[in-house]
Amino acid sequence: MSEVWRQQIEPEPMKIDFVGWLRVARRGLPLGLLVFGCLMLLLLVRLVERPLFGAGRPWTPYITQFVCRSAFFIIGMEFEKQGDPMRGAGAVVANHSSWLDIFALNASKRIYFVSKAEVAKWPGIGWLARATGTVFIKRDRREAASQIAVFKERLSAGHKLLFFPEGTSTDGLLVLPFKPTLFAAFFDPALADTLRLQAVTLNYVAPVGVDPRFYGWWGDMAFGPHLLSTLASQKQGKVTVIYYPPVKLTDFADRKVLAKTLEEQVRAGLVHRGDEGL
Repeated sequence: MSEVWRQQIEPEPMKIDFVGWLRVARRGLPLGLLVFGCLMLLLLVRLVERPLFGAGRPWTPYITQFVCRSAFFIIGMEFEKQGDPMRGAGAVVANHSSWLDIFALNASKRIYFVSKAEVAKWPGIGWLARATGTVFIKRDRREAASQIAVFKERLSAGHKLLFFPEGTSTDGLLVLPFKPTLFAAFFDPALADTLRLQAVTLNYVAPVGVDPRFYGWWGDMAFGPHLLSTLASQKQGKVTVIYYPPVKLTDFADRKVLAKTLEEQVRAGLVHRGDEGL
């Protein structure tokens, strides 16, 4: 992570006036009903789905995808997809800019996020993550064998696992170097021969006239104020999800070469190149 990025000042929270609070209510109430209403439906369906299919989830991902597509309509934010999401099991890697990434990536294709174990304990977000099949991992080398076993189980069930190799979120204007250690588990012989990986770029365009980092959520920024600012905005921007052709794991000598190749693909598709000259 560059010194320039470490020293970046976070934007001031948006001051919400009376009309802004009306927008929060107009967008937030339907969004809350959609998310938590469908969460209850998902849990009910999962009661039947799990005994029949175990790790396989032939029905519930459609509920998640419906919620994520509908969320952008409610917020008033434009959503665009470019390229083709890969078919079948595999790993997907993307840049990480915002909590909106969850909606953007699920809206295009049914995927399962891989997240640090601490997220499972977060109120609200943790509950949603567990219900939608997120894979929680501990960043500990002693857990490597068990993590590989989990990945094998999920991939054998046809899942696409989504990783954020930067290791943190950014303001959406740059891509940080990918951490090669996150790719180490894939080079296990049990996975190497069949595993495919796909790079994805998330491009956020802020509403006209506001800070271009408007949708970015990083550092010590609190979730609540950022959510309220997004809902209160008079105008909304756009998110574009770009999918690149999948690559085979066997085409790469080691995890460092793989991480660098995917990082370059993701960075090449970023519209706002905030990392130039760093």
